[in-house]
Amino acid sequence: MRTRTPIALAAATALAALGTSGCGSLSDEDDLNTRPSWLGSVSAASYDGSSDDLLTAGLGKTGLGSATAPTFATPTAPTAAELRRQAIHTNYRALADMTANGGYGRLYGPNIDLAGNDTLGEGRIAGIEYRALMDDGSGRDNVGVMVQVPASFNPDAPCIVAAPSSGSRGIYGAIGTTGEWGLKRGCAVAYTDKGTGSGAHELSTDTVTRLDGTTAAASAAGSAAHFNAGLSAAERAAVNTARPNRYAFKHAHSQRNPEKDWGLWTLRSIQTAFWLLNETYAGLDAKDRRKVRLRPYNTLVIAASVSNGGGAVLAAAEQDSGGLIDGIVATEPQVSLPAHAGIAVRRGGMAVSASGRPLYDYFTTANLYQPCAAIAASNAASPFNTINATRAANRCASLKSAGLLSTATTAEQAEEARQKLRDAGWEAETDLLHASHWATNATAGVAATYAQAYSRARVDSAICGYSFATVAAATGMPATAATSPMTTLFSIGNGVPPTSSIALIADNAPGGAINYLLARSASSNTEDLDFDGARCLRDKLSDATLAAGIDAVRRSGRLQGKPTLMLHGRADTLVPVNHSSRPYFGLSRQVDGSASRLSYIEVTHAQHFDAFIGLLPGYDTRFVPLHHYNLQALNWMWDHLRSGKALPPSQVVRTTPRGGTAGAAPAITAANLPAISASPASADQIDFAAGTVSVPD
Repeated sequence: MRTRTPIALAAATALAALGTSGCGSLSDEDDLNTRPSWLGSVSAASYDGSSDDLLTAGLGKTGLGSATAPTFATPTAPTAAELRRQAIHTNYRALADMTANGGYGRLYGPNIDLAGNDTLGEGRIAGIEYRALMDDGSGRDNVGVMVQVPASFNPDAPCIVAAPSSGSRGIYGAIGTTGEWGLKRGCAVAYTDKGTGSGAHELSTDTVTRLDGTTAAASAAGSAAHFNAGLSAAERAAVNTARPNRYAFKHAHSQRNPEKDWGLWTLRSIQTAFWLLNETYAGLDAKDRRKVRLRPYNTLVIAASVSNGGGAVLAAAEQDSGGLIDGIVATEPQVSLPAHAGIAVRRGGMAVSASGRPLYDYFTTANLYQPCAAIAASNAASPFNTINATRAANRCASLKSAGLLSTATTAEQAEEARQKLRDAGWEAETDLLHASHWATNATAGVAATYAQAYSRARVDSAICGYSFATVAAATGMPATAATSPMTTLFSIGNGVPPTSSIALIADNAPGGAINYLLARSASSNTEDLDFDGARCLRDKLSDATLAAGIDAVRRSGRLQGKPTLMLHGRADTLVPVNHSSRPYFGLSRQVDGSASRLSYIEVTHAQHFDAFIGLLPGYDTRFVPLHHYNLQALNWMWDHLRSGKALPPSQVVRTTPRGGTAGAAPAITAANLPAISASPASADQIDFAAGTVSVPD
């Protein structure tokens, strides 16, 4: 007789410890629960919901709300459990305004129930957490997947929520957005880092990270390494000689162009959840083989996430040939359209200046002009404008010398740079945010990372002379760190340097490699924030290899009639509405035709980084949390799928900023946050007709 699989035994034991049945009535179907061929070894851990839990790692609402991160007993050798706790603390806080005045603990948070009431105490959630790598056996994909099954999961009314990570974050990247909501619903939550994540390789020591965040020598980790740069010993030695103290990152250097497969890995995370749930809740046949009880037709599946994760769920819906997904919620999605989509966008009856451009196009534009625009007099009120004014003026001069600006004085050039950004498709509402996006390293690092990723370039092929290294504080030049950042990359890294103590390095700067913020350009011999590197990245847009990488990530818009809610903040400066949600809404409506069930919700006074509202004075007075509307959309989708509630029409939701003093804005209230409407006024409706998306002003 065949024995139960180790994972089934672990699950049954853990469920029994939580007082939850691991069996139940069997399906009439007699097919078997087949382990996915691409799923690696699975770990299982049970959390009691008191000392530790799925959502808060035992920290509860109070601990997550503290700006002080959990520490390690031995700082240089944290345990996997310690890294997990710090990773949850970091990732939860990275995507939400964590201040009480901003809404944490009052409008949202672990203590707030699905109806918006403060009834859940510290909000800890008991259950089981499974983790594994998805791979073809080569060890080159090694995509992280995690499934959390709360103790409240009901196999008689099963649901799965797919939550791919935002940005380039690891498997906990969506825990505070989609994950929390799914766990509160009693759903299994399927997370994936979608092929990016915080996997890294310290080339000087040949050290890599594992999926649980612990580190090991590359030779010891073998195929269990979350990422290995794939260099031979001789090639690694050559890099260490020519460019010491460098790091390879999974998103930038995997040579897989991860974005092209974000939909695939999201779908596979759902398949992983089905397999694990059936291993736990399905019975055995007469030959002691595991049967299938939970299937797509009897299990509600919602795929939802934000930013890159939002793009991933849209890609998954397009690629879902097996009918896995029932509904989609995509918030501020980063999504690229076909090169000639033929979709026009109008706002207030006027054609927008540009739309539908891919990420690499608009990021390399921002990377050129943001530092110069930051010193425009019209942008004087920009929050967190910490860009060095002298270097920014030098950037303006370098743009002028290169023929990219035409005006004479620095003041004129800065205003012209601001207008260049408007002309490239950014809305007026974003003007004051360009400076803080540059100052917080939200632009150059992404441009350099995607240049590598789209080109499928190895770490020893540093495109435009960009690499990642630890630096000496006094000089900004590459140097060995006193404490290796590898120790905490899993727990505090975001997958795209600059991150932790690893900086973006301009290797080609005169005088030697240096932090790009301090770099001079050979073309001007001035400290102009590495204009030469930024210009090189922009020029790479015409490179055939890089262009092929961009073409590989373009989406079709064909959502196959799946119910979809897409939300975006009008002031989004990182992923502009004109290059993402607005044209994608039109494309999807066009290709799906009368079958389309996509509604687009655009929120005024909302932008990409809710966390900045509570961190950067001036954001709090101007912006509302988009997360509040993400939760509304998730609840709406649930009601639509469970009880048939009609989805809201496409619309602009007009919010009211809190105002007050920067850094001390008054508490947000319901008056600031009107609900998504089931019947919006005609002046608020977003329409699509004859190839044109029309958004009211």
